[in-house]
Formats: sequence, structure tokens, C-alpha cells
Amino acid sequence: MTGLGPVAWPPAPTRTERLVPRVPEARDRAAYIELFASPEVGTYIGGPRPRGQLERAVPAVPGRRPGLFVIDLAGSMIGMITLDRRDAERPGHVRPGAGEAELGYMFLPQAWGSGYAAEACAAALGWFADAVPGEQVVLCTQSANTRAMRLAAKLGFTEVQRFEEYGAEQWFGVWSPVAQPGRATRRRGPVT
Repeated sequence: MTGLGPVAWPPAPTRTERLVPRVPEARDRAAYIELFASPEVGTYIGGPRPRGQLERAVPAVPGRRPGLFVIDLAGSMIGMITLDRRDAERPGHVRPGAGEAELGYMFLPQAWGSGYAAEACAAALGWFADAVPGEQVVLCTQSANTRAMRLAAKLGFTEVQRFEEYGAEQWFGVWSPVAQPGRATRRRGPVT
């Protein structure tokens, strides 16, 4: 994440009740390719990418950059979460000058329906609120993506606006750490 100031990356090891948000490792490459090649995952993000193209393009250690967390369940990657600065050229902003932190996430279909996305996103938002106190986070999803809309509400995002982008209606919401009573807590400690 650029422009966050002195944020330590990678972050200290974090755990949730069932998950370990962590930096990507070489062992995640196959799951990373599966994630981006999945037709189910690609439904609301422009479709799946060709597996052969991903095999050639994905590096040995995929996605290793500040703001990207692999979500690990029992030693295997089941998804990923990103915190990036929203491009000023895109519609949807809550502050002058744009550049808000934006939450993104993708999970393998076999991990859907178990609450992993909510648990992992809450942990990432908690980390962000500790790393950059008081800063809001935005989330944008197609309004047709009912699963994402339910998750946004569960996480405490509030709708700000809707607009047309990528040929579909988009829902745009904001999360504020000061508006989150009883914010989810995380256990910190060595990852085993």
C-alpha cells in the first residue's frame, strides 16, 4: 500500500479463530492460479483469466506486496485480501483528492459459505485500523453480487452511492473504525 506512511510490512503474525492472514509464499502459487482462473470467482470481476496465461505470468511467489494478505486455513491458501489505494480516476470517493484505502477480497469457491471471508476481512480491517488510526476504508462491488453486499453490511460498511462502471451498477460503501463499536479483536502471536 503506497502512501500509508510508516506502516510495517509484513505485519506481525496475526490469527483469527480459524485463519492466518499472512504474506504470500511459494506454496500458494497453485491456489493463486486457481483463484484467478475460477469461473465462479470471476463472475463479478470481469471473468476468469486463462489458466495457461496465468501459469506463464504468475511468479514463483505470487502477489508479494504491501497490502496483500493470503488467507490460510490449516496450512493452505483459501483466498486473499487486498488493501490498496483507490485510483483517483475511478468513480466513487469519500474524501477530496481520492486515494482512500479500498478493501478487496477473493476466496476459492470451496471456501464460500463458511464465514471465512467475514472473519478474514474483519481481521484485515482491524489490522488497518491499528496501522492507520482513524482512516476510513471503502469497498466497491457490483450491486448484483448479493453475497458481497451481505458481507459489506456484516462488516459495517455503509452505502455512500451507486454508479455505473464496467457495464454494471456498482455499490460503493465506506467503513470507519470509529463507527465500529466492539471492533473485532485479533489474537497476535507467533504463527505455528
